[in-house]
Amino acid sequence: MPMPNAQCPMPMPPTYADADANANANANADQNLEGEVSLIHIPLAEYSHYVQPILQLLFPSAEGTREGSGGHLHGSWANQYPFLNVSVIPNDCSVVCPKALAQKLFAPVITSVNRNCELPRGRASISQEDFVVIQVDGEGLEAGQRVLELTTPLAMAKISVFFITTYFSDYVLVPAKSRGQVIHALEERGFAFEESAEAYVNPAAHHRNTSSSSSFDHLHPPSTPPPRSVHELQTRVMDLLKRRNIGPRVDKNIRLIQCAGRKDNPSNSKSDELELQAGLVKCIAHKPRFLSLTLTDSEPASILLESRLVPNFGSGNVLLGSKEEYLIPITLDLEPLPFEATGIVCGVAARLVGESERDLMGAIDMRYLSTARAGTVMVDEKDLERTLEALQLGDNGMEVNSQPGG
Repeated sequence: MPMPNAQCPMPMPPTYADADANANANANADQNLEGEVSLIHIPLAEYSHYVQPILQLLFPSAEGTREGSGGHLHGSWANQYPFLNVSVIPNDCSVVCPKALAQKLFAPVITSVNRNCELPRGRASISQEDFVVIQVDGEGLEAGQRVLELTTPLAMAKISVFFITTYFSDYVLVPAKSRGQVIHALEERGFAFEESAEAYVNPAAHHRNTSSSSSFDHLHPPSTPPPRSVHELQTRVMDLLKRRNIGPRVDKNIRLIQCAGRKDNPSNSKSDELELQAGLVKCIAHKPRFLSLTLTDSEPASILLESRLVPNFGSGNVLLGSKEEYLIPITLDLEPLPFEATGIVCGVAARLVGESERDLMGAIDMRYLSTARAGTVMVDEKDLERTLEALQLGDNGMEVNSQPGG
């Protein structure tokens, strides 16, 4: 589904563990869901108008930091915000940032640009809905299984989510108005807030059957009945995508690496940070085909990056992670779906790593990135053909570009 958003300086997102591991899980979860963020949608055709506010957001002056990041003036540049994401994909550009900064940096530009825009569609916008960010750790699980385990309880409760995979953790954006429902749905699934990790964890996740039914009868009922199982949810999602003519799009020339800023060399930390910042400025200034940068207040910068952009970071030694293990992004254009559509992330994950495992000669490990108008599945090069086959949606017309430089 398209990605909701809204964010204000917020406490570090939560994590979940077994329900009996923390008697104060509800109180802690409420505390960690207080901060709100905004999701900003920027059409690629208007990207050049927003380079300056993006750079101002990422590299604020001391005054800007005081106003927008809750006073985080010390420590690493990458830790100035509780949560921030800037993503540029072949479909659009999305920014998740503190609500106050969305209004200060982006709203004036949006007003100015939209005033001169002749088309009613395709304009930049800031989500009217407010969102909160939840951090979830899935120790011992493959990336794709983590996506499924985390999104299943929320999808079954018909809660809209946006999913962001990073080098260190997974994050979901959920409507702020649904925070109580989110907490209950996660705890029903065996998640609980773990205070030491400031995140939601589920130690028993690998023992759980993802196809089992789940009851949410005591929650506020949605307009249509929730699915009774993950299998039913997957069927609904695939049918919906087919009806809306949404098919997978892939450019085989875009090869991604998942990496992060280094934190293990204090003697070179300042020079490494400056080199990382310089590389990011180069990437952003020249409109990358694919870049996703996530900053939090507890981990180094996490980056999904086109492999061809690595030279922007000098020798590349400032980037933690393999430069030779490539992910291929597969995009689903979700523009035709209602903004409040639910279950898309879980339905796609279930198709690739869940109940369809036996049909695909083994589960496909995947990562997922939600943006304002699209969902992007990322898989290893060796799994690309199987993934495209799994996501075939009748006559929707899969688009594959294999031409060099495409």
